[in-house]
Amino acid sequence: MAPALLTAVDSTSHIHLIIGSNPLAGARCSKSVEVGATPILIVPETANLHYGLARRIEEHSIEWQKREFDDSDLTSLGRDETDHVVDAVFVTSGGRSTVATHISTLCRRMRIPVNVADAPSLCTFTILATHTSGPLQIGVTTSGKGCKLASRIKREVASALPADLGDAVERLGTVRRRIWEQDHAVEAATELEAEDDEAGQSAMFNKLVTPSDAEAAKARRMRWLAQICEYWPLKRLAAITDEDVDAVLQLYKHDSAIAPSGDSKPLLSPAVLDARRNRGRIILAGSGPGHPDLLTTATLKAIRSADLILADKLVPAPVLELVPRRTPIQIARKFPGNADAAQDELHRLGLEALHEGKTVMRLKQGDPYLYGRGAEELEFFRTHGYEATVLPGITSSLSAPLFAKIPATHRGVSDQILICTGTGRKGAPPNPPSYLPNQTVVFLMALHRLEELVRSLVEHKTDSYPPSTPCAVIERASCPDQRVIRSTLQYVNAAVEEEGSRPPGLLVVGAVCEVLQKSPQRWVVEDGFQGLDVLDDMSEGGNGLDRLREKLITPGLEEVVNPFRAARIPVGAVAV
Repeated sequence: MAPALLTAVDSTSHIHLIIGSNPLAGARCSKSVEVGATPILIVPETANLHYGLARRIEEHSIEWQKREFDDSDLTSLGRDETDHVVDAVFVTSGGRSTVATHISTLCRRMRIPVNVADAPSLCTFTILATHTSGPLQIGVTTSGKGCKLASRIKREVASALPADLGDAVERLGTVRRRIWEQDHAVEAATELEAEDDEAGQSAMFNKLVTPSDAEAAKARRMRWLAQICEYWPLKRLAAITDEDVDAVLQLYKHDSAIAPSGDSKPLLSPAVLDARRNRGRIILAGSGPGHPDLLTTATLKAIRSADLILADKLVPAPVLELVPRRTPIQIARKFPGNADAAQDELHRLGLEALHEGKTVMRLKQGDPYLYGRGAEELEFFRTHGYEATVLPGITSSLSAPLFAKIPATHRGVSDQILICTGTGRKGAPPNPPSYLPNQTVVFLMALHRLEELVRSLVEHKTDSYPPSTPCAVIERASCPDQRVIRSTLQYVNAAVEEEGSRPPGLLVVGAVCEVLQKSPQRWVVEDGFQGLDVLDDMSEGGNGLDRLREKLITPGLEEVVNPFRAARIPVGAVAV
């Protein structure tokens, strides 16, 4: 089949007939409204309207003709300018019905554009999968061969473009229009001056300006505009600002008045625009529960490419040992009473590095959004003009129970998980959750006030926890010195007091704690973790995951891993 003629139709005030009451009819009405047309829905009052259509009818954004389609609708419901002939027809019920075939035949005879769902042979036009960014529109069609595939191709194309490319198109369009306006304004003024015999001498009277000079100036400006649109990288075009446009227009206005015959310096400096795109970047990333092999590939790449790393003090040393020696690490000095001050210090250090054009990585334990102030930090940098890239981390609230042989859910035992903090804002105790026998509750940041927390559970005002409820304290999950204390709410305080504390840790409460490991004693202590050792023999060369990690790290770096790095740099110090 011959390729279709793709066009962009100005549909302002057009009349679109939509025939059908299904979700596709709702989508067609929405698109018509979006492009400035007036949709008229033709469907009997007894039809089952899609909720989107019903809502738009209630909002009076579409007109509803409560009846079956009539042939005269094509020539009576349109605009006055077209002698009441409608501008386009959309049949959403599919092409198998005789009505669809009949409507398509009528529209073809009257040269009215018609689209019939899932019937390319009955259509005179197809709907494109479109990406819109300001004046920029990108349309993809598969000529009726697969709308889902067209949508996917559209998404792939759009994702490869700079996010603010539409703004750049608007600005470059402004430059082109203003250049054209100024050229015609100069021509009109010149003609008027030549016709006015009584006009005084102009400032340019003694300067020889030939017609060829003026035409050369126009050609040079338009040629420059065409060349940057053709050859400049899209990211560079997207970096053009309103101030750049004003500067170009002012320079053009000046140069067009004197009509220079030769080329001058570039109107926009590519180096300046490229440097503007290479501004500082902030990355918020989670380091996972502790073991370095549980880092995501994305976080590992960010660690290897960052110019500065701001790390929580609970990020374990094996993770920090992956940082290249050349990269400064600032470790937060968060201790009781200094958390807010340490956070402010990290913000200041990160902002200073961003202003210098550096890539700053904020490395947090677990997942940055799960009790990690990640959203607060994103908002802070956003208010200063930097949009953070957020990388998820494996959260200890779900992985720690797994490493302790505790399934977070289990059929017939627990069908829901509740993740809570054991410490509220400014250290205040949070409200304890109610007891549900089919629920697993994970308390983070709770071990320093374990006794108070357990008391609030067993003495809950409405739904108290039985003292015999199984629980487990999991400390330093996934690390070689992991420890699990299995007990019940009745004895867990005594167990921690006798065994001591090994932060960071969490508390898991629920019947799932005894699904795989039962504790006949008051408490049982399990030390050590080798759960990932089996993977060491599964990589080529017998080097385990360390060799796999090397392949994930950016090529060309001499230092792949640094297992001997012991010194850490506190906040305020500088690595040399």
